[in-house]
Amino acid sequence: MLSLNNVSVAYQKTQAVQNVTLELGVGQIGCLLGPSGCGKTSLLRAVAGFEKVAEGQICLRNKLVSAKHSHLEPEKRRVAVVFQDYALFPHLTVEQNVAFGLHEHSSVQKRQRVTELLVLVGLPGYGNRYPHALSGGQQQRVALARAMAAKPDLLLLDEPFSSLDAELRDELAKELRAILKHENTTALMVTHDQHEAFAMADVIGVMNKGRLLQWTDAYTLYHRPANHFVATFVGDGVFLSATVNNNFKLNSGLGVFPINPASGFKQGDKIVFLVRPDDIIHDDESKTLAKVVDRSFLGSHILYQLEIATR
Repeated sequence: MLSLNNVSVAYQKTQAVQNVTLELGVGQIGCLLGPSGCGKTSLLRAVAGFEKVAEGQICLRNKLVSAKHSHLEPEKRRVAVVFQDYALFPHLTVEQNVAFGLHEHSSVQKRQRVTELLVLVGLPGYGNRYPHALSGGQQQRVALARAMAAKPDLLLLDEPFSSLDAELRDELAKELRAILKHENTTALMVTHDQHEAFAMADVIGVMNKGRLLQWTDAYTLYHRPANHFVATFVGDGVFLSATVNNNFKLNSGLGVFPINPASGFKQGDKIVFLVRPDDIIHDDESKTLAKVVDRSFLGSHILYQLEIATR
């Protein structure tokens, strides 16, 4: 559905996005994850057609829509956008907001599609209300219904949960994923919150300083990060120093571990390796001792900070 090949976006002489390549299949939900200012929203705007690309190509359904000397206007791309502030029309009812993009439909078709979508997003009977009478979560649902009304090829979501409280964000992320899957809608979302990304997306891209560092599923991002930035940005973890010993094992403060001979390391190499909290198992019989220096109660689990002797 969506293909980006070495896409760069620049504002005057400043490059916001550099050489991004990715693909998103039909019905897949993708997410661009990264800190503020990393270029993820600029990339989303380029896909929507709001920004021109400085280099590279963007294709939708194998059709070129953006290149250095070629640019298809946003309204011709069959792409819908849910903005951060929802951008609902305050003078229109919920029903009129949802039906806004259905210009080529008859009155009966409009009514049927609006009714279908309001049921799908959990707002049946809300058609005659105005946006100011709705909660933030309800406004988000209306904005989603409006974006999906004309059955776009691609749905873009720019920080869709940023104005909601944490509990409501988690709930709506699951609901939104179920709705998109029900409609088999291809979607690309932007967020700085890894929990939203993990709850929503089939494939996630971590961005930093305008570059896409890794584009894969959540499990791989967490357990096999491509580099130091991805490892520290996604999930909790610490890096420990180790040395490759004579028996081709890692000698570290946590003990001695075998490593894959195909890893490319040599005897005497000094390396660092990532340890996640779930990699550590408490064992009273272990010869490795650690001092508990901090403890955080997190509801479903307790996170301990440990201090170990370095080797």
